Amino acid sequence: MSVVTVDPGVSGRTIPAGFLGLSFEYWAEANYAGNDPRAVDPVLVRLIRSLVGQDAILRIGGVTTDWTWWPVAGVPRPGGVNYTLTRRRLAVMGALASAVGARLILGLNLEANSRVVAGAEERAMLKFIGGRRIEAFELGNEPELYSSFAWYHTRAGTGLPGRRAGWNFAEFNRDFARVAAAIGPAPLAGPTVGGLSWLNLGQFLAAEPRLALVSLHRYPLFGCFNSPGSQTYPTIGNLMSESASGGLADSLVRDVAIARAHGLSLRNDEMNSVSCGNGYGTANVFASALWALDALFQMARVGVGGVNIHTAPVYPDRLFTVKRVKSRWQAMVAPEYYGLLMFAQAAPAGSDLLRVSRTRGEVRVWATRAPGGQIHVVLINDDTAHRHALVVRVLGASGTGTLERLQAPSVHATRGVTLGGRSFGARTRTGVLPHPRDTVAVRSRGGDYVVRMPAGSAAMLTLAPR
Repeated sequence: MSVVTVDPGVSGRTIPAGFLGLSFEYWAEANYAGNDPRAVDPVLVRLIRSLVGQDAILRIGGVTTDWTWWPVAGVPRPGGVNYTLTRRRLAVMGALASAVGARLILGLNLEANSRVVAGAEERAMLKFIGGRRIEAFELGNEPELYSSFAWYHTRAGTGLPGRRAGWNFAEFNRDFARVAAAIGPAPLAGPTVGGLSWLNLGQFLAAEPRLALVSLHRYPLFGCFNSPGSQTYPTIGNLMSESASGGLADSLVRDVAIARAHGLSLRNDEMNSVSCGNGYGTANVFASALWALDALFQMARVGVGGVNIHTAPVYPDRLFTVKRVKSRWQAMVAPEYYGLLMFAQAAPAGSDLLRVSRTRGEVRVWATRAPGGQIHVVLINDDTAHRHALVVRVLGASGTGTLERLQAPSVHATRGVTLGGRSFGARTRTGVLPHPRDTVAVRSRGGDYVVRMPAGSAAMLTLAPR
């Protein structure tokens, strides 16, 4: 039987306030929250609050950042723009942030390459959302792709990219600085790059002294321009691999250090399991919950300052969908949400990651000490075929612990997911899991707790403060 030792006396990174956040496309934010700033979807608000806690950071942008504008008198609509911001839409964003108690990272159009367009967006957002609800303005979205994909099509059907062939990082640096000069003194975030090989973060930060937040994007798997034999192709095996969580986090270690050397925090403000809006059978099943739980701990391990999980109703890796039926809102909650919820329980803001050592075994283990002193030990059995038993040895512990399980019929399941025996069911009109929570008492034998883990499941052992 594998032995895992948790030492509460040795702590590592601390989970910062606002660590777990969500990310929405511009159109999806309105789809989720509704169109009336006086009646924002209350089910959505509760679902978000359960994950993000206080001091939350919500990001609104994504690919629609560069498809969006605020109309300017006398200025033709840029070719790639297909979504128009309005006073009502901005008011809904502000109302959602207020209801959740969140601050917003808001995308501004860079692909239009217009100081007038970006400046008009910023001024409208400040006016109709309010500066106290804005964490930062994020200029552009994944600029490394501006020359690779059509930003818009001519009437003849010819696709035209936002930048010329051969567009490079140095040119991006110049465009960013020129357009950013039209933005007021509000905080800026960037460079919002997803392809790290294209990025020279040190050069970018040296040229942008106004930057308040480093924002990058990471996905472990790619649903487009990929071959089935690739390690990044959307399969459950690839998603459950160490490279999809630990490897993903390790890819940011260098840039976290560069950001810190400039006195900045790095936020992975767009992350989920599969990019390109593809990946059914991988992104929408219970395996994604286990991946998300591990991936968030991995990001905290390497010093990432926060993560925003990207979701939209039409994506397979969506966290939930909502609709209004006879004036009442209801939501359908996806499996991945449950994994995020266990992380939120195990690692509230101010929690310290604790040192975990082990002899052998397939189960991944994380441990935290919450601000109230509780010890949480999270165990993730990503072995989809076999159950495992572990001895969790918590140094200095002696009392009875409680065990809460995250499980489903299989890692392929899209339904039947439970956390602590509770489920949102096929739909929820409250956005809150029912009570009571189903936990099991686990007695200590000299500080040892035996935990049996079904295949493809997770569990959290909680010990009261000493």
